Amino acid sequence: MGGHFLHSPDAGHGHQHGPLEHLPAGGKLAGTMVLILTVVLLPRTALTGLSVVAAVVISLLVVSRIPLRHLAKRLLLLEPLVVGVAGLMWFQPGGGRIFAVVMLKANLCLLTTLLLSNTTPFTELLRVLQRLRVPWLFVTTLTLMHRYLFVLADEAERMRRARASRTFTRGRRWQWLALASVVGQLFVRASERAERIYNAMCARGWK
Repeated sequence: MGGHFLHSPDAGHGHQHGPLEHLPAGGKLAGTMVLILTVVLLPRTALTGLSVVAAVVISLLVVSRIPLRHLAKRLLLLEPLVVGVAGLMWFQPGGGRIFAVVMLKANLCLLTTLLLSNTTPFTELLRVLQRLRVPWLFVTTLTLMHRYLFVLADEAERMRRARASRTFTRGRRWQWLALASVVGQLFVRASERAERIYNAMCARGWK
């Protein structure tokens, strides 16, 4: 059960302009895992090894032809989390050097993941997981999350525009209050939508 969900279109995949997109999804997923594991397992002192991995990742990014602006926006969105984790290293002896290495390793892993996500449709990755005998419930959950993530994003944008059209003040405090209100309403709507989806699936024989 759940296999029919894999035929949904990839709404979020819009940068397939390079030759990497024509490679098999399974090979790209395996290569991504090898690169990430290599970065994670390399010791902090292995700067030469990290430099080689960085050169490989940068070369693949150039070949993939992913727009740098798009890549930078996605990377900056996740950067606060990376800085927060790496910042804990400042409290160790030689914290500055450790911080720099952890930042390098974390960003290499992020770039590798972004490379995979921007050159491979998400549905193809889900099919690879199916062939690897990953539990169907996990695959179906990922599929539903991917499908409705964009629905919720569109709904959040509509709510933001509706709120902005009814707001006449430009104060920073009011903007934060409006944002908090939108987030709260979106959470309620997402919960209600999830309940409706669950009931509809149960009515069609899902367990």
